[in-house]
Amino acid sequence: MKIRTEVELDRNAIYALNRAAFESDAEADLVEALRLQADPHISLVAEEAGEIIGHIMFSPATLSSDSEIPVIGLGPMAVLPGRQHQGIGSALVQAGLEACKKLGYQAVFVLGHPQYYPRFGFVLASRYDISSVYDVPDEVFMAFELVPGALVGKAGEMHYHPAFEGL
Repeated sequence: MKIRTEVELDRNAIYALNRAAFESDAEADLVEALRLQADPHISLVAEEAGEIIGHIMFSPATLSSDSEIPVIGLGPMAVLPGRQHQGIGSALVQAGLEACKKLGYQAVFVLGHPQYYPRFGFVLASRYDISSVYDVPDEVFMAFELVPGALVGKAGEMHYHPAFEGL
């Protein structure tokens, strides 16, 4: 399996993958919107034998308490239903976090499964007194400091890219 940056030829496969993984068009449409509206963004694919089997996207986000700190939101992430629980998602998350760090982001936020993301070092965002603008349970909104201490004293709300409003 190879993790790489998406290319134009991957777009249809990424759309189909997100559609299959989420059983709706919402996340697939979000990926398309982020591709057009979020600059910069990170979009990685997991490829095996020429087939796209996984995808992850990161897009710029902001903190209400400090709009200057470079933070980014993880999502969506999708793995083909028949290929889940094989480490593909983990490889995508790890490669994505590295890409975020190389681009100078200081923290990553995710709305996700509370049993999954802590294995990568994500903790409850509420630990930093940071909340989501979405009405979600505390345990699904998490943060990961790429720069230790980056979120200390940054209490407030985290706002995903405006493209998320259409979700």
